[in-house]
Amino acid sequence: MADQVTTKWLGNMKFESTNPSGHNLFIDAGEESGGKGEGYRPKALMLSGLAGCSGLDVAALIKKMKLEVDTFKIETEANLTEEHPRYYDKVAMHFHFYGDDLNEKKLQRAVDLSIEKYCGVMEMFRQFSELKIETHFHKNKGQ
Repeated sequence: MADQVTTKWLGNMKFESTNPSGHNLFIDAGEESGGKGEGYRPKALMLSGLAGCSGLDVAALIKKMKLEVDTFKIETEANLTEEHPRYYDKVAMHFHFYGDDLNEKKLQRAVDLSIEKYCGVMEMFRQFSELKIETHFHKNKGQ
């Protein structure tokens, strides 16, 4: 199985990239790098991919385990190295679950299964980053 994307230069520092889902996205540099900031930054897009991959796993497990969760979010912070090629050498992911009747043990199990077994993007990040994962439970509904 293989994925294929096509990324086309649109001039200046802007690109349009296809996705197997059929949805396209724009990539652009910030003004400080000669772009106009009209698209996603490539490195930050990798963090979105990491959180999205793990989030999909957790959402599927919430459904499968029939858990009560009002909402959840993943906050991801990454440290960029100083020397070129610059990359994320440390990444912290914070899983936040909100609800009145959270089964913390099963939700933690869902997070653990994603980060240890299912999330392929997590495995890719392990090749170059030190990962720190934390889970937080909130009794009131969050944003």
